[in-house]
Amino acid sequence: MTDRAIIQKKGVENTVDRVFSTSNHKAFIGFLTAGDPGADSTVEFILEMERAGADLVEIGIPFSDPTAEGPVIQDANIRALRAGMTTDGVFDIVRRVREQSELPLAFMTYLNPIFHYGYEKFFSKCEELGVGAVIIPDLPYEEREEAQAPAAAHNVHVISMIAPTSQERIQSIAREADGFIYVVSSMGVTGVRSEIKTDLDSIVKSIRQVTDIPCAIGFGISTPEQAKKMAAISDGAIVGSAIVKIIAASGAQAGPEIYEYVRSMKNAVESF
Repeated sequence: MTDRAIIQKKGVENTVDRVFSTSNHKAFIGFLTAGDPGADSTVEFILEMERAGADLVEIGIPFSDPTAEGPVIQDANIRALRAGMTTDGVFDIVRRVREQSELPLAFMTYLNPIFHYGYEKFFSKCEELGVGAVIIPDLPYEEREEAQAPAAAHNVHVISMIAPTSQERIQSIAREADGFIYVVSSMGVTGVRSEIKTDLDSIVKSIRQVTDIPCAIGFGISTPEQAKKMAAISDGAIVGSAIVKIIAASGAQAGPEIYEYVRSMKNAVESF
């Protein structure tokens, strides 16, 4: 266990650690962009995902240059920013969710918004509101301590991402990981894919050789069949673009569709 992991495990429980705490439990993790189409809708959609069985919800903080995202989530970022969503507005959404729910939550964002908000201020608010993790796709592995040190001081995991291109760095990244490992299923940016051809089984086996930290697979997963396949070789499936597409199509009325979709995906990961 790393020094920062020891810091994080002292005192208050990190809610993200509950996601994979049950033996043989397979997690479904859903994603949406905060403020798309508005703050009220985001609160409703998060609660609908929880009601449908989501174990963790990733909340995307809108950013003007989301380099890891495909067109679906890029467009969601633009819609949210045009509607006036800010980082403070995202924290307010979480505050409203916390009035009704203890669902484990994580942020997905980029280093620039956190840096400009201020590391101490950002992670202090995460701790206050029970946001247990942050995923930062543009944070290089070699520079991770810049965010991990202030995050750990506030009991927040900085989630490590392992991609097919990680190759010889897979085990180095895995040894240093906290919370869970986000295994990227495919090359390129986020988005629905009809087929996932990456040898994910070998990547997960390589991770298992050096750590027992949970692994969840994301990028491109959209169907129950894909989610079931990912759960069979890992600890869970992460789905973003497919949910964001529902929101793009139905706007503020998307709640019932999100519930039905997440329910079908949760059933799939539990039935591998």
